Amino acid sequence: MPIESVGTNGIKLYFVWNKFHFMKHPLWLFCIIMSSFSSVAQQQTVIHLWPGAVPGETAAKKAAVPTPDTSRHVIRLTDVTDPILTVYTPKAGVPDLHTGIVVCPGGGYSILAINLEGDEIAQWLSGLGYTAFVLQYRVPQKEKGALQDVQRALRIVRSRAKEWQLNKQIGVLGFSAGGSLSARAATLYEQHNYTPVDDADALSCRPDFALLIYPAYLDKGPQRTLTPELTVNAQTPPMFLFATADDTYGNSALVMAGALRDAKVPVELHFYAHGGHGYGLRPGNPAADVWPALAEKWLRRITAGQP
Repeated sequence: MPIESVGTNGIKLYFVWNKFHFMKHPLWLFCIIMSSFSSVAQQQTVIHLWPGAVPGETAAKKAAVPTPDTSRHVIRLTDVTDPILTVYTPKAGVPDLHTGIVVCPGGGYSILAINLEGDEIAQWLSGLGYTAFVLQYRVPQKEKGALQDVQRALRIVRSRAKEWQLNKQIGVLGFSAGGSLSARAATLYEQHNYTPVDDADALSCRPDFALLIYPAYLDKGPQRTLTPELTVNAQTPPMFLFATADDTYGNSALVMAGALRDAKVPVELHFYAHGGHGYGLRPGNPAADVWPALAEKWLRRITAGQP
């Protein structure tokens, strides 16, 4: 069981040092990769972020080509030149929570793990009653472009909130490099990073909340402190962070939680002993077996206006 420590400044820390055992589920993984192809076949609504030229790009826009990684059952996207949002509305029979979440897959800013940390996550969120928007942001090595893409995505979702009956909050959820991108969206929203395209760009791109699952690249400051570009202050939105001690990037969640605590921003950090990196929702991993329920509980509380 986790040991909970609640501070007076809004931070909740959960440290778990139990021993877990990893189990492989090849049949389940096969089903997941097939369901990812199935979701594409279902013709989800797709929104192109940039109706004209993509900011800072000279290459012609084209659809990203998926490449299955059969060793890990991950569908990889690379060379994303036409950023898009894929919309997942709440599943039939599930009460609509009227809250939107932009999902940012990881992949080291080089590829996007589009099924593991995108479509599978959106399907889970839609099953809970959220409207999810999977973001295909520019890769490879397009960190500035990725920030432009997530800012534009948040503005588009906000501008079309009535269409999806989003009368509550709009947040971001990211994994690994997508966690880095979500943190940048949550801290750099006052930056004007592209020339406005339409009326949507008059709206705020500040997410109302952020969930960072095994985030990376947040500790690039001296002695592995918070990355200097990340501006954390009292206006930074509430965050949920999950990471493990055996993750090479685990320190990223710790330094972000510390910065949020110092700024008196509500933050919930879960730091487990084992799990590693890049597990998404898939069962058999000790971290993947616990973070979704913790995140769901936090989401329901934070979108209800509770600290």
